[in-house]
Amino acid sequence: MTEAVLEATTATVESTETVDTTTTTTAAEASTQAADAAPAPELTLNDLAVLRQIIEVASQRGTFKAAELESVGKAFNKLSTFLDAAASQG
Repeated sequence: MTEAVLEATTATVESTETVDTTTTTTAAEASTQAADAAPAPELTLNDLAVLRQIIEVASQRGTFKAAELESVGKAFNKLSTFLDAAASQG
């Protein structure tokens, strides 16, 4: 009788493991399908050039506080340097 209980328990455990594996595979497939369906985000050099123009206009209009000007200027300079280097490469 003990052997029958042990066999039944083993069969239940094996059945549960199979279900868990199937569920994991299905979740992985769903994740892959979702990644394939979503378009990859794009940021082009033209987008960065527009951002540079926005910073220029905003600073001319006094949008930034005095304490923010240094960090805005540094970001602007990095962006300009990057865009200039990209323009010279191609």
